[in-house]
Amino acid sequence: MTQTHEELDTLAVNTIRTLCIDAIQKANSGHPGTAMDAAPTSYALWQQFLRYDPKAPHWLNRDRFVLSAGHASMLLYSLIHLAGVEAAENSYQKKGREAITMADIESFREEGSRCPGHPEYGWTTGVESTTGPLGQGLATSVGMAMAGKWLGATYNKPGFDIFDFNVYALSGEGCLMEGVGSEAASLAGHLKLSNLCWIFDNNNVTIDGHTDITFTEDVAKRFEAYGWNVTHVENPNELGQLTTAYEEFLATEDRPTMIIVHSHIGYGSPGKHDTPAAHGSPLGVEEVRHTKEFLGFDPDKNFVVPDGVREHFSAEMGKRGADTRAKWEALFADYAKKYPGEATEVALIRDRGLPDGWDSDIPDFAPDAKGIATREASGEVLNAIAAKVPWIMGGAADVAGSTKVVLTFDDAGEFQPYGELGDYGGRNLRYGIREHAMCAIVNGMVLTGAKAYASCYLIFTDYARGAIRLSSLMDLPVLYIWTHDSISLGQDGPTHQPIEQLVSLRAIPGMMVIRPADANETAEAYRLVMPHKSRPTALILSRQALPIFDRTKLAPASGLAKGAYVLADAANGKPDVILIGTGSEVALCIAARDLLAADGVKARVVSMPCRELFEEQDVAYRKTVLPPAIEARVTVEEASPIGWDRYAGPKGIVLGIKTFGLSAPLKVVSEHFGFTPEHVAKAAKQVLST
Repeated sequence: MTQTHEELDTLAVNTIRTLCIDAIQKANSGHPGTAMDAAPTSYALWQQFLRYDPKAPHWLNRDRFVLSAGHASMLLYSLIHLAGVEAAENSYQKKGREAITMADIESFREEGSRCPGHPEYGWTTGVESTTGPLGQGLATSVGMAMAGKWLGATYNKPGFDIFDFNVYALSGEGCLMEGVGSEAASLAGHLKLSNLCWIFDNNNVTIDGHTDITFTEDVAKRFEAYGWNVTHVENPNELGQLTTAYEEFLATEDRPTMIIVHSHIGYGSPGKHDTPAAHGSPLGVEEVRHTKEFLGFDPDKNFVVPDGVREHFSAEMGKRGADTRAKWEALFADYAKKYPGEATEVALIRDRGLPDGWDSDIPDFAPDAKGIATREASGEVLNAIAAKVPWIMGGAADVAGSTKVVLTFDDAGEFQPYGELGDYGGRNLRYGIREHAMCAIVNGMVLTGAKAYASCYLIFTDYARGAIRLSSLMDLPVLYIWTHDSISLGQDGPTHQPIEQLVSLRAIPGMMVIRPADANETAEAYRLVMPHKSRPTALILSRQALPIFDRTKLAPASGLAKGAYVLADAANGKPDVILIGTGSEVALCIAARDLLAADGVKARVVSMPCRELFEEQDVAYRKTVLPPAIEARVTVEEASPIGWDRYAGPKGIVLGIKTFGLSAPLKVVSEHFGFTPEHVAKAAKQVLST
């Protein structure tokens, strides 16, 4: 018998639910609650509104859907599977297969499955952002929406709306309790991001229990105060109510929208599922049977997709996505004829490429004993590159003038709602004092094509760790510019003097942590990192002036590309001792080398701006820099000593800091902790005497 449209809608929603509970039950691990109660909410969005072509999942102007409530991952996997999303070519997947097969769903949370415990960008086509740490998806979606506004303001022309996509993010109570979500919501409201829609699955349950014990605020009033449009869906099983809410979002042109969906955890035996257990653990065999009976499915069959469900998705979402993409591609073809320069830039954005000559204006810095701070050099280099690459943009968490990341060329502009402050075509981003949201937002911008950067003082990476870690987990070429890199910032004292931050950033897999020793190493760092397409960088810069080395007498700064290099050597290439430094401490090593030479001690100075890159060089190169036969070594870094024993060796000395800092003038602080040429030379003599 032919099913009605409404019957097929109900069948599709319940298929999502049963796939979720079957996968979670088989894995004996996972979160069925949100996956079940948010099924109609997400289904209505995908089936009726999301402009997304399953056959071209990386189409540039697609709508983005971010599952911020990443614990409900099976909800997203079921949607991707039923919609017939095809795998995109990347280092993890090959084209020509389904992004998620039924075998993947049946092996949920098992090794090799495209259905890991939480959604992973790159691993599973259709996942727009890695989520799991609550609130990250919400903040990342703000970055996507900001990038969308910028792309439209920059590349749209009369009659050519090349970029007009919307961004949707589904969250639960946890995402709204986390501070990063609040930071991002506040900024999104200020920026009036009308292309952004957050969907709050308000089921009143978290792992520990009913939200009465922790979360009783009026969310609607909070978001109204942020400047958002807020609408409610009282019964998400009535798809008409969801349709009305999404239509209201599309009609709202002056602010972001929050849709509060008043759902109920679980759909099985009456009274059984409004519990934390149903949210955070499998239902159990008997409850799975009861739930399937309640939904009209055979309780003795698992992983069932009834006839007509896939076809229903294809006839609506699939056709709408394919038609919309085809129209866009035709429009873009005409656009490319009329605006070939802009079309070329769009293609480079798509491919994370750079234009020819992007580095042609990077300055060379003349030798100077007084020198400049590496933050100052960074600002000059960044501006020289950004003037050549129109899709470089970024800012700082309220200290852009101090970290020197303001783009100062004439057409850089300010990214703001249209008005006196700027417009959406501006490239200077103002994040306010919102470090965590800033880093998540930059992740979203890079996911959407921008070559974006974020900046603050190094110490405040502590406020943004979750988002920084996700940059690396997602293989995103985010540029982080962290300044005020050591105790040498002086009188601000221990609260602002980083100690453990460098080693903690170095511990993040895939992160390049680069601490240049002078202005020219800073320039080389930019030459190195800008072409990267899949690796984040933490650029660690000084507040105080550092000498600019005379490269006619010392090795060229291009050695930075190998992570460490011999900056200055003994005359015969056979040093008695090796001094190894990073950042400002390299100049201390050079000065100590001169003191040692006066006493007849031959020293080699190694600049090691990036330990990660050095470890990636072949053994032969590493041995030329640090010959195993030379065991007398001193490492020098104004930070935690953890990890430096690897380079000092068993007989070497590690000069670092095992306490917090000190509030005093720079010279006093340096002498207090022993970071002087005299102390470095003394350590070298000590290691030679043992």
